[in-house]
Amino acid sequence: MRKTTTTLFGLLLTVGLLISCAESDAGITTSVKMRLAADDTVKAYQIDVDTKDRVVSLSGTVETQVAKEQAVKVARETSGVVSVMDNLTINTTVPTTGVGEAAGRAGEILGDARMTSAVKTKLLADASVGGLKIDVDTKDGIVTLNGTVRSEAEQTQALKLARETDGVKQVVDRLTLRP
Repeated sequence: MRKTTTTLFGLLLTVGLLISCAESDAGITTSVKMRLAADDTVKAYQIDVDTKDRVVSLSGTVETQVAKEQAVKVARETSGVVSVMDNLTINTTVPTTGVGEAAGRAGEILGDARMTSAVKTKLLADASVGGLKIDVDTKDGIVTLNGTVRSEAEQTQALKLARETDGVKQVVDRLTLRP
């Protein structure tokens, strides 16, 4: 019974942290990335998401106007977003990858989105880390942490949590120390 209560408390704490961070820039970025990864029209594309003052910037390349419009729509409809800057480009060349390669690429991108979400959840759940001030980006299994931390101990813990996440190949530290 105690283990069930502890597990339930941990789950509720994580959900509460995710909800509370939803309106922060880092939380908005994470929410947009997760929604893009879940959307059937745009999930196969690598779209970079950055948020500053609740304004989301989308950049990267998609193959159709429909995918571009859907990515912007998904970002606009995310809670906390006040506006979206569309810096997406449409690749007008005919793709040279085969169906198998394209499916593999889509799987990698979905894996990256899952890793981003998993790392962000760990950062938010750890009381010694200010997860709201850390942005997480993942590309090809390489996780980049951007943002500010209050101490070297917090930085070390954030990097450790990211490295210990399943599927992470490497962690790039772009954290800034601001006591």
